[in-house]
Amino acid sequence: MHKILTKWIEPYVLLENLRQNCEMKDFTFDGFSKNTVKKEFLKSLEEENSFGLYMKNVNKYYRFKGVVDIDELFSLTAEDYTQTEDLDKPFDMVDMGKAEAGFIIL
Repeated sequence: MHKILTKWIEPYVLLENLRQNCEMKDFTFDGFSKNTVKKEFLKSLEEENSFGLYMKNVNKYYRFKGVVDIDELFSLTAEDYTQTEDLDKPFDMVDMGKAEAGFIIL
């Protein structure tokens, strides 16, 4: 189940908190390589205990490896995000500016 974060959290804080608890790898893209890099990113999420992050206004996908309770780590409530099984929705919502970030959990 993927989480679409609508609550604003400072991107640096988001990344640093996750990096302290998990191993991080980033996948940088540009307008030409976005879809190719996205496929590579999604493939990397097939590893056990991995999840992804895609944030607004950042041309990167992030893969984290580790076990963390996202709700607890960022003090999230049910009003701070929506959940979906649609893999494209977190990416689309972030790209449209309707979400701050999307957590991709395969």
